[in-house]
Amino acid sequence: MPSNLNLDTSSRSSLLVEALLTARLHDPFNYLGARTEYDYSLVRVFYPYVSRVWIDTGGTFTAMTRIHPAGVFEWRGSSMPPMPYLLRVEDSSAALPAPLIHETYDAYGFAPQIPEYDLHLFNEGKLRQAYRTLGSHSVEINGVAGVLFSVWAPNAGRVSVVGEFNRWDGRVHQMAVEGLSGVWKLFIPGLASNSLYKYEIRNRDSGEILLKTDPYAMQYELRPHTAALTPHGSEAIWQDSEWIARRAIWDWLHAPLNIYEIHPGSWKRHRDGRFYSYRELALHLIPYVQEMGYTHVELLPVSEHPLDESWGYQTTGYFAPTSRYGSPDDLKFFVNACHREGIGVILDWVPAHFPQDAFALARFDGSALYEHEDPRLGLHRDWGTCIFNYGRNEVKSFLLSSAHYWLAEFHLDGLRVDAVASMLYLDYSRDPGEWLPNKFGGRENLEAIDFLRELNIMVHEEFPGALTLAEESTAWPAVSHPTYVGGLGFSMKWNMGWMNDTLSYMSIDPVFRRFHQDQLTFGQLYAYTENFVLPLSHDEVVHGKASLLGKMPGDEWQQFANLRLLVTYQITYPGKKLNFMGNEFAQGREWNSGRELNWEQLGHEQHRGIHTASRDLNRLYRMLPALHQLDFAATGFSWVDCHDADNSVISYLRYACDGSFVLVVLNFTPVPRTHYRLGVPEGGNYHEIFNSDSHHYGGSNLGNMGYINATDHPWMGRSHSVVITLPPLAGIILSPQSA
Repeated sequence: MPSNLNLDTSSRSSLLVEALLTARLHDPFNYLGARTEYDYSLVRVFYPYVSRVWIDTGGTFTAMTRIHPAGVFEWRGSSMPPMPYLLRVEDSSAALPAPLIHETYDAYGFAPQIPEYDLHLFNEGKLRQAYRTLGSHSVEINGVAGVLFSVWAPNAGRVSVVGEFNRWDGRVHQMAVEGLSGVWKLFIPGLASNSLYKYEIRNRDSGEILLKTDPYAMQYELRPHTAALTPHGSEAIWQDSEWIARRAIWDWLHAPLNIYEIHPGSWKRHRDGRFYSYRELALHLIPYVQEMGYTHVELLPVSEHPLDESWGYQTTGYFAPTSRYGSPDDLKFFVNACHREGIGVILDWVPAHFPQDAFALARFDGSALYEHEDPRLGLHRDWGTCIFNYGRNEVKSFLLSSAHYWLAEFHLDGLRVDAVASMLYLDYSRDPGEWLPNKFGGRENLEAIDFLRELNIMVHEEFPGALTLAEESTAWPAVSHPTYVGGLGFSMKWNMGWMNDTLSYMSIDPVFRRFHQDQLTFGQLYAYTENFVLPLSHDEVVHGKASLLGKMPGDEWQQFANLRLLVTYQITYPGKKLNFMGNEFAQGREWNSGRELNWEQLGHEQHRGIHTASRDLNRLYRMLPALHQLDFAATGFSWVDCHDADNSVISYLRYACDGSFVLVVLNFTPVPRTHYRLGVPEGGNYHEIFNSDSHHYGGSNLGNMGYINATDHPWMGRSHSVVITLPPLAGIILSPQSA
């Protein structure tokens, strides 16, 4: 009986050492580390690149026995050495001039535990701070500092942490799985911060070996390299408590919101082509935004991504600011500086899809883990990317935690959620037969809907005053309505209909605009069904669409006049505002992410005129309650005349909560209109507070000499009227003198 037992033990040991050396150990703690066997204590370690190993047995280092030439060492004794056990190892490789001896603790002398409740919440899709549990974290266990690694890979047969510290050898630091959670863990003592690492994963079914970056890493090396970095520890000093407190009680429904959308890599660059860092952006961008009168900046995705040309929309690091522009602390410096100067910061965030890069999320553990297996659900044909499986709880925890991370750790003021329409519809951009219906036979992605609602509930509950903005291009109902009334719960929705109709109309030769007046008036039929943002975004000035200036018809003077008119229309029309960088000075070319904006064009009078007009309109928008308080309410808008298609003129009143108002009149032809009568609500003097045709803006300086008197001549159903001069291709704003 004893001999059979010894034979079984020997066979088992042979199998385990073979599994160790071929990197197939599912639970390395079954073979490595300290244990009691029969009547003796045993410590077994694996150090393939050293010649000798000693173990501290209580103040004395005792040599361990090499039991396998590949680097397996054992010590046996009558009592267990002090735990965690300290090792002394000697590296005498040929590359060294002399043997190198150092002391270290063994990774398998620690049995790290992940809180069971965290894992339960993670597997239930309710762990909103999974970034505090998964990924790599600097911790101390039993008085020893190191890095704890945790990764979700439920279909793996083996997972290893690999990096420069172990020569990228998947045999050295094989991880152990935590129960049935699918989460693997390992504590590596003494590991330095900013160490490069990845996970080497063996799929349990196919045996395929994958080298993956950490989905929860908070910093990566500079592209094109893709390894993650172990934590450095933040040294950021936040000084924005007053801003956060004000934001919590901010009445954003009735406040001005004017967003300057920027791509950090091409707003400005150094003369040698280098990017501005996050800190350099703070130095140069903040004064510019203040001067121009914007309330917020929106950053195109700064989450880590491998390809510059994707602008960040093919994200691989959902918890890491891109290292292109600096460290996480550098980004925190930028946000803190913005807040101290009264500027909000919104992040473009991409939970709709992710790239198929082999090093990242796609088929992470050899299976469709974050995406769907069936390409009819899991493949985004337009972009060649993978679609998240929103019905998988752990994926939901991942995405909710990503949103939470950016808002909590970087104090961001909102998330603009990209490509929401592609999330909502199972047949988005698909032909019949290329998609699968939901369980009710419909085309709605029920799991994505649930996810978006949970996202918005989380943001509004945990980050008071933070905004969520949906880029949603269809007529999906109640996108910006609360979830408790059946909405998706977003704060606001981009008004893609207004943008498309407006740019289509503005591109038409003014001679023919009379036949398309409905493109200006139709929007009022749905303008208050959602909390709308009026976007003139990056998407409208790329891929052959031309710049905003390039879309305008006519000669050079008319193009600039049309663009001044467009900006006036956007600022005075109901809805919050968004403009992409370069629009404010009429950049002549399409946006190119590979170079900075054409700032030299500000030396040209007409470009400088657009720039000044944009600044003055932004300031008026913030200053005049009538232009922002009732953006989302029908009571804030009233047509004066929307029927004058023959002259291509529209006019309307914008109201504030207290009943004060301004009159907006827009002439979309190059023909001046004199003696043009309009009805107004009350008499008295009206001040022409803005005229886009002013010579200050590069216009012809036709206008109303500052003031107009409203008479008691009834007109258009109103008790009073004004007779005005309308400049060509221009808009004017009139305000009662008492306002």
